[in-house]
Amino acid sequence: QVQVVESGGGLVQAGGSLRLSCAASGRTFSRVAMGWFRQAPGKEREFVAAISGSGGNTGYSDSVKGRFTISRDNGNNTVYLQMNSLKSEDTAVYYCAARWTASDSYYRSPGSYDYWGQGTQVTVSS
Repeated sequence: QVQVVESGGGLVQAGGSLRLSCAASGRTFSRVAMGWFRQAPGKEREFVAAISGSGGNTGYSDSVKGRFTISRDNGNNTVYLQMNSLKSEDTAVYYCAARWTASDSYYRSPGSYDYWGQGTQVTVSS
């Protein structure tokens, strides 16, 4: 079993920055691929960023590439999402997701993940 808990959401002005954290359980965190997804009011859940177990492979949606950075600290069982140059359209509930995998891959599809956090609200004012 893997448990994930997001934190770090809040209210920020456009152009500002925010860092989200996702703490995960388990002693085999290096074998757990992690992803960030978001869902805005009136929109479907969308992929944001993902990272492989080792941290060596990452992927981003086109809408956040160059502004967001995903990283992980396997010693602390934590994954981060650094969000810079925030826009009003980034406003959403952000979810952290996890899946165990023997391969050092990352996943863009929400269906690839088995465990999800409760979500954390990010609001960007214009």
